[in-house]
Amino acid sequence: MYGLKIAIYNNLSLYNLLKELKLDLSISNINSDEKNLDEFVKKNPNSLIISSNKLNKFNNILILNKPLKIKALIEKINTYLSKANFNIQSNIKLKDYSLDINSRKLIKDKISLKLTGKEVDLIIYLLNSNSEKSALDLQKDVWKHITDLETHTVETHIYRLRKKINETFKDNNFIINNAKGYKLFLWKKEILLPKIFCQKSLDKKKLNQKKEKEVLREKKNKFTYILYQH
Repeated sequence: MYGLKIAIYNNLSLYNLLKELKLDLSISNINSDEKNLDEFVKKNPNSLIISSNKLNKFNNILILNKPLKIKALIEKINTYLSKANFNIQSNIKLKDYSLDINSRKLIKDKISLKLTGKEVDLIIYLLNSNSEKSALDLQKDVWKHITDLETHTVETHIYRLRKKINETFKDNNFIINNAKGYKLFLWKKEILLPKIFCQKSLDKKKLNQKKEKEVLREKKNKFTYILYQH
C-alpha cells in the first residue's frame, strides 16, 4: 500500500469494479453531496478524487471520459501515484538519464536541464503509458482540457521540450512520435516503477473466465449428447 487514498464520487459501479481488480490502494466510495467529500479531503489532503463531473474546488481530480476505458483509467491513477510516490523518492532513473521530480531537472552525465512542471507531468505520463499517446490524449490527461480544443498547443509544447533536450544532451529521440502518437525513447519494462495494478491478476481473472466458459461449453455439449442418446 503506497498511502495514496482514492475517493470514487457518485459512481458505485466503478468502485465495485476497482475493488474487484484488487488494486493495492485504499479506495472509498462517496455517494452523497460534496460535504462528505469535503470531509474526506480534509482528512486526506493528498487523496485522489475520481468523478464523472468537474469539481472546481478540488485539485487532485480525475474526470472520467465516456465511454469508460478501465485500462486508460489505471494508467492515469498510476501517473498520479508515481508523482505522489516520487515526491518522497524524487529520482526516476531513465536509462542514462535521471529525472528529479522535486527540482524539476532532467540529468545526464552531470549535465542538467531545468523543466517546467507540465514537462515533468508529460514525461511521467508517457512513462506510465503502455502505448503511444495522441495529442488529444495528452490534451485531456496532462493539460486537463476536457473540451475539443485545438491540439496545436500540446504539439508546440512537445516540440519545445524535444528541442530543449536535443540542444542540451544532443538527443533528438527522447520523445518519439509516429502515426499512433508520442512515446518515450525507452520501453517501460526497462525501468521499475511502483504499480498499483497487477497485470497478472487481470490475466488470471481472464484465464479463469475462459476456463469457466470452456466448462460450461463442455457441460452443454455433454447434456446435448445425453438428450440425443435418449
